[in-house]
Amino acid sequence: MDFATRPNKYNVKIHFAHRTFRWSSQARGKAAVHCVIIGFGLEGPQNPELYDYLTPESPAHKESVKRINPYLVDAPDVLLFNRNKPLGDVPSIKIGNKPIDDGNYLFYQKEMEDFVKKEPAASKWMRPWLGAEEFINRIPKFVLWLGDCPPEELRQMPLVMQRVEAVKAYRSSRDSIPTVKLAATPTRFHVENIPNSDVILIPRHSSISRQYIPMGFVTKDFLIGDSCLVAINATPYHFGIMESGMHMAWVRYVCGRLKSDYRYSAGVVYNNFPWPSPTEKQKSAIERAAQGVLDARALYPKSSLADLYDPLTMPKELVKAHQDLDAEVEKAYGKRFSSDADRVAFLFGEYQRLTSSNP
Repeated sequence: MDFATRPNKYNVKIHFAHRTFRWSSQARGKAAVHCVIIGFGLEGPQNPELYDYLTPESPAHKESVKRINPYLVDAPDVLLFNRNKPLGDVPSIKIGNKPIDDGNYLFYQKEMEDFVKKEPAASKWMRPWLGAEEFINRIPKFVLWLGDCPPEELRQMPLVMQRVEAVKAYRSSRDSIPTVKLAATPTRFHVENIPNSDVILIPRHSSISRQYIPMGFVTKDFLIGDSCLVAINATPYHFGIMESGMHMAWVRYVCGRLKSDYRYSAGVVYNNFPWPSPTEKQKSAIERAAQGVLDARALYPKSSLADLYDPLTMPKELVKAHQDLDAEVEKAYGKRFSSDADRVAFLFGEYQRLTSSNP
């Protein structure tokens, strides 16, 4: 049962809160952490006080609110739990491939070239590989994918066989029983997600400094690692919504964190996200604006996504393309918004409406 339909057993209410700010201690090394402050009680406050920070280093400013929910938003009291499928009729997303190979099947460009020189037959089984780091930073990497390799071909590649033996030994030595069982099939991955069409790649972790998590279309030639999620059968419309300011606001407020960086998830972030119900005209406009973002990126073919989405180096064409996309997505929601808090408050209302009859 969703918290939206579950009674608050103790009638606990948040009386005041400070959203995320950076706190630096006076200790040696000047350790810094990101904090929130929450004051609560058993009775509802007459005048709740909510303080926001433009950036974690900015001074606080007080917001006028009627209530404060668990996500520190002036919105209904809801808590998001893992949902098995998306709220809307949209593609599901899944985790990428997880080799559990102790690095034996993964190669950087030079390593791959050197290996193939010594074992030419292995080139047939090398596939380009993308983890989050490789995708964001344009790092060429390859994986030796042997799941489809017939035994008679495998045995003709002694250096490849050495890698297979090393993977088997590594898995056999682990404490995890499921991993030990995987040693019986050393050429297979623990998680295999190999689409037969293009997908949208979503890095599971992204820097808090970026306004948008860099996502993108990836062809079926690539194998994608488990540091990423993939949306299969996704279209430019889906990309446009996911890469929009509306979705990014939702991510910032509801995602998990690794240190202070964003930790995107399928069950909590994506599957609970309230998608709009656009008209055909609005949907087409979002698709065009989404293509505009991709076109703006393409103007800088030598730049990595890390370069393009760094606030200090983000090109003006890309900034403008995202602004255009954000405007079109907000039209599909039927409202213009003044802040991320405003966006998320609206989305929580939509979430509550969408789940009230189907929690």
